[in-house]
Amino acid sequence: MKKFAYLGWFILLVFCTTSISKKENLTDIESLQQKTSFIDLKNEKINLKLFKGKKIIISHWATWCSPCIKEMPSLIEAQEILRNFNYVFLLVSDEKISKIHEFKNESKYDFNFLKSTRSNEIMGVYSLPTSYIFDEEGMKVKTIIGTIPWSSEQTIQKLKNL
Repeated sequence: MKKFAYLGWFILLVFCTTSISKKENLTDIESLQQKTSFIDLKNEKINLKLFKGKKIIISHWATWCSPCIKEMPSLIEAQEILRNFNYVFLLVSDEKISKIHEFKNESKYDFNFLKSTRSNEIMGVYSLPTSYIFDEEGMKVKTIIGTIPWSSEQTIQKLKNL
């Protein structure tokens, strides 16, 4: 009887270890994708796997966030400069699509605006803007909380070297 109890515990341990190791094999992008869904301004679901092999900058922002809006000209310049360096810029808000769409139309910024179906807090974002930089393998290499001069020579050089 003891042998069966030990066998049961062994099977449970193997099952739990296997489940944990499968989760550990997820990239940071895949983990993020499991926490929320991303929707474009046409209300179509976007899978971040579309950007596999590219460096991704995800900037969490809001239409009411003045620091977010103030850094957008610098972000747009950086996006243009880094276009040939395999970068994708995604601006993610948890606001309504209509609100994001209205902002895009009024501002004329040419970003990939996305809506997160879950709140910023669920994704670990507690301050805006918050940006994450992912490498080509989908692993997070940098977290930036607050604004930075995205198009400065120093920042561009750092991004090129990632």
